[in-house]
Amino acid sequence: MAPRFRADHVGSLLRPQELKDAFREAGQGKIDERKLSEVKDRAIRDAIRMQEAVGLQSITDGEFRRGSWFSGFVQAVDGLTNKESLFPFYDDHGGHATFQSAYAEGKLRRARGVTTDEFSFVKANTRRTPKVTMPTPSLVHFFRLDQATDPAAYPRMNDFWTDLIAVYRDELEALATLGCTTVQLDEVPLAMLCDPAIRAQAAKLGSDPEKLVDTYIWSLNQIATTKPAGMTIAVHLCKGNYKGRWLAQGSYDAVAEKLFNEAEVDTFFLEYDSARAGGFEPLRQVPKGKNVMLGLISSKTPALEPLDALKRRVHEAGQYISLDQVGVSPQCGFASSVGGNPLSIDDQRRKLTRVVELARAVWE
Repeated sequence: MAPRFRADHVGSLLRPQELKDAFREAGQGKIDERKLSEVKDRAIRDAIRMQEAVGLQSITDGEFRRGSWFSGFVQAVDGLTNKESLFPFYDDHGGHATFQSAYAEGKLRRARGVTTDEFSFVKANTRRTPKVTMPTPSLVHFFRLDQATDPAAYPRMNDFWTDLIAVYRDELEALATLGCTTVQLDEVPLAMLCDPAIRAQAAKLGSDPEKLVDTYIWSLNQIATTKPAGMTIAVHLCKGNYKGRWLAQGSYDAVAEKLFNEAEVDTFFLEYDSARAGGFEPLRQVPKGKNVMLGLISSKTPALEPLDALKRRVHEAGQYISLDQVGVSPQCGFASSVGGNPLSIDDQRRKLTRVVELARAVWE
């Protein structure tokens, strides 16, 4: 079965300046939530029109209602707050930056819809296929490992996972009721565990990296194998995306056999925009019936990749996986947080247009 769309994108888009200003002013108490919502609605409608204009069929709200790619999840789930991650971001010049990740300070419960409002708004404003994005369950564990939960709330980690999985099952049921057919789960820890340095750090912090891989695939399957009928689930493997910075590097070899064969999902979005991702050889492990979106176009830099070079890369990948199972996309979103990556909205449009051009050049 081929991917539903040969050209796709990961989800987040650069916020226009008006929206950035509105977020800042709301944080300063200068505008109320109603005014911020009006700006969000206007910006999302524009983003939908842009996606349609470049030829995309899978449409998101650009994650414009969120301060960051996972903040909506934290805000929608009782018991979650933020604490500093044990793993920093890096850049190509040796710099690094810390960030806040999810922390379970109390019992977890879906207090309200995580993405239901986002989906409903996109559905009402496009005739194409709305897609919603959410972090995977591993988000709430990996970045603090054994310090991910308050022991008073979860003396037994089995109870933590049970409650966390229930949040996702409830959300997917609610989305299905609204007519959602396409869900993308953004998976960072499994991608980070491709990096020997990250594995060594996790081991130093007292965790078994291979057991973490098993646990995170298991958690995905607890969601995917109970998804509502008619819904497809994609997983985006992300090695970090913050203002052009990254969290990890390394070939997918370290997780490919288990992930591609055991994870009961439909599609894998894989980052292949730089040498940090390694080669295409791990694609040998992708079984028939599952698809791969090759993230060949970088959302981290403004330089537009030449079409001929991208076509060659697709055909290189075709040495290891049937191109019937393949589509193309950017390697990640353009703005995992309000600040966004170091490129312009015009650069973003050109890159999304190039994704569509590439898909047409290879498959039409």
